[in-house]
Amino acid sequence: MHCLHLKVATNLNSLSSPSRFSSSVVRNCNLRLNRIVACSGSTSGQSSGSGSGSDLGPVPGSSLSRTETYAMLKQQLEVAAKSEDYKEAARIRDSLKLLEEEEPVLRLQRLLKEAIAEERFEDAAKYRDELKEIAPHCLLKCSSDATTLGIRVQVRSVYIEGRSHPSKSLYFFAYRIRITNNSDRPVQLLRRHWIITDANGKTESVHGIGVIGEQPVILPNTSFEYSSACPLSTPSGRMEGDFEMKHIDKVGTRTFNVAIAPFSLSTFEDGIEAI
Repeated sequence: MHCLHLKVATNLNSLSSPSRFSSSVVRNCNLRLNRIVACSGSTSGQSSGSGSGSDLGPVPGSSLSRTETYAMLKQQLEVAAKSEDYKEAARIRDSLKLLEEEEPVLRLQRLLKEAIAEERFEDAAKYRDELKEIAPHCLLKCSSDATTLGIRVQVRSVYIEGRSHPSKSLYFFAYRIRITNNSDRPVQLLRRHWIITDANGKTESVHGIGVIGEQPVILPNTSFEYSSACPLSTPSGRMEGDFEMKHIDKVGTRTFNVAIAPFSLSTFEDGIEAI
């Protein structure tokens, strides 16, 4: 279990667009994607830096994953119900039920959202406990955002089904990181440290020099962005860690650690909001 570092991409708009991912992930890893299952939600922040990295949506002609199919069917069900097409609504409900039988996490996530919306908090607690038991990291969002001493680190992850082989216990995830220097001093990223945990609780600690072969200098009010990837032996897990940095405007300054908040690696949809 290790991270694969990819080429830097400086189009910062892609982090605030949850259903798109940098094409540098594909070009530099030579990935053949069948589809990308992206996490929902959005991350705010101003774009800065230079470059023209492009974005990648779902691959044309590809089939949908179960999670994407489930989300699409729920939208179709809402349309059928509003138009009072009860026969079509019943057909869609049957399809949703079949998907939930194949993926119990989808059923539990639906029940949990319904319980929260209806303020059935005892039921919500029960469903949350069941989710934690069968998919320990599914309640964690597929994104994170943390600021340390004015250095903001934003992360978003996606499941790459085209590179995954569930029958061989191989699940491939990509993630994109934006580091923004909101302080008034230039900093340099020296080292990285990742803690990667799979759904079985197995943890690996990864240390390395810089990121993607660089030790970038980030000036005040600018950003640095890059993409990377991580294979996992389970369909869900989590990553967290820190970057070791130093201020470079004065000689002899001490290094400091910048937190990377935990985020989910998950084949399922984004974690439950407002729990």
